[in-house]
Amino acid sequence: MLRIACVIALLSVAACGNPARGPAPEAPSGTPRHLVIITIDTMRADRLGAYGYAQARTPAMDELARTGVRFERAFAPTPITLPSHASLMTGLYPPGHGARHNGMRVGMAPPTLAERFSRGGFATGAFVAAFPLDRRFGLARGFDAYGDQVPRGRDGRQASERPGHVVVDEALSWLKAHQGQRLFLWLHLFEPHAPYGDPADRRPATDRYDDEIAEADRQVRRLLDALPDRDQALIVLASDHGEAFGEHGEIAHSIFVYDTTLRVPLILSGPGLPRGIAIEDPVSLVDVAPTLLRRFDLGDLEADGVDIGPLIGGGPLSPRGLYAESFAPLLDFGWSALRSWRVDGLKYIAAPKPELYDVAQDPGELRNIVGDREAEAAAMAHRVDRISAAALQAGPAVDPETTARLQALGYLSGTPARAAGRIDPKDRKELAARIAQVTSGELQGPALEQALRRILEEDPGNPQAHLRLGWLLVETGRCERAVTHFSQAVESRVPSADAHLGLAACHAAAKRFALSANALAQAERMEPGNPVVAANLGVVLSDDGRPEEALAPLLRALSIDAAFHEARFNLAIAYARAGQRERAADQARELLARLPPGAPQRSEVQRLLDELQK
Repeated sequence: MLRIACVIALLSVAACGNPARGPAPEAPSGTPRHLVIITIDTMRADRLGAYGYAQARTPAMDELARTGVRFERAFAPTPITLPSHASLMTGLYPPGHGARHNGMRVGMAPPTLAERFSRGGFATGAFVAAFPLDRRFGLARGFDAYGDQVPRGRDGRQASERPGHVVVDEALSWLKAHQGQRLFLWLHLFEPHAPYGDPADRRPATDRYDDEIAEADRQVRRLLDALPDRDQALIVLASDHGEAFGEHGEIAHSIFVYDTTLRVPLILSGPGLPRGIAIEDPVSLVDVAPTLLRRFDLGDLEADGVDIGPLIGGGPLSPRGLYAESFAPLLDFGWSALRSWRVDGLKYIAAPKPELYDVAQDPGELRNIVGDREAEAAAMAHRVDRISAAALQAGPAVDPETTARLQALGYLSGTPARAAGRIDPKDRKELAARIAQVTSGELQGPALEQALRRILEEDPGNPQAHLRLGWLLVETGRCERAVTHFSQAVESRVPSADAHLGLAACHAAAKRFALSANALAQAERMEPGNPVVAANLGVVLSDDGRPEEALAPLLRALSIDAAFHEARFNLAIAYARAGQRERAADQARELLARLPPGAPQRSEVQRLLDELQK
């Protein structure tokens, strides 16, 4: 059915516009001609052959390491997809670019790599595999083409990811269309992210994870083999974060800031770089942007990261520390955020129960020595707070919705954030592991419902469990029971637009249209510009006998996302109910033109058009 009351996920818009350009500028002598950045989501460094994994099936990525520079101790600034990629593309830690979690927006102030390369005369294209990197979250700035169209399921809902071969197909088409130009290509693959292959496969999760990395490697090979002037291309291979399989009690990623999920592969291969060397000095993904700009003679960048070219050349860097954070515990559960500082072989984690590790001697972070080295821990805690204070002073880089969410949680107060009074995530690590299991996609149907109910038995106010159980009940036709869980999620300290959307769906199903419209108004307040909210408001108004009022929000949804097929179908219905049959037919024809051959929705749209033409 196209006329679902709510679509849950936000929708993406793919753009492949190619603005006219003059002749491609020649690369200065000794400078690479092209830049290719490949990010593979959720890929641990220690599952690649180049990093010592004997069972690896990663020949393409290992080849890049043999012909380039491998950083043994590269770290993400956060174990979360959007903010980590934003740091790679801006050179800023999350406090600087503003995206502290998936679903937030990268601030407009920091320039991105794509903007700098575009101004330098490069054709710029990005092709991403997962919704957290949708253009609405701010990373499309500077790209001529930004392929982010994640497919829909039969029920009209948007999937969370798309296969790597589809993403590579798009990238190869773009490369073919831009022969002769200097190119900056970003390719993002999502294969290693949970669920790992088919959850029905009963093999260990780590085996299925390795399979996904092997598939990502095959797609990397396809891209590398098709690159024009490959010997003139600087290729960067990285991941946004790692993945935990029980280390420190963690499953998946996003909650903790241990190196299990912060350590990532980082490989640079291309002209002018040494071949087959490994660098042991710790570096961060925030170092990528300033390094590339210097490598391509595109100037410097005001950034948290630094040009690590001196390390590549065999020299030292000035002494410095590396920051990392996770705001997922705070924004998802109301627990304490976690922040860390790494310097001189030590790593400090700011938490209600602080931690200090000698990672030079204890890389597994198994022995907390905070009580033995109190002076050093205090100095590192002060350094973490200084970063928080600097972010508050640089607030204009952060979008208003992000600021409002953090203020609602009591985080922003004009002084450095303190964790006192909040739950330490490590005191909920067993609960966090069970939550990760239900959010990973590894559980389905009755097993998923049972797991969610067990979480709520232990933590009755858990907003994520209430939200996910609410949607599961909606999907299985138990909308009235879902209302209780959506209401609990709304009343929590960390409400989300999805909870209000769930309430709206259930109220609409029971013809409580005024309550549904009110819930949608609350969702729009939290996520202005969300086309799903606008479209659902149109459906509610139309079903409530007010089709003329429904037209504006439905048109608004399509102005944000012209590929939102459910919005267009419901716009046709609203026009028909308002007595504007020709406009209704025009929308139905437009939708038929946009739907691919064989799409299951075509028959329903055709029936509507036939009825309108009688």
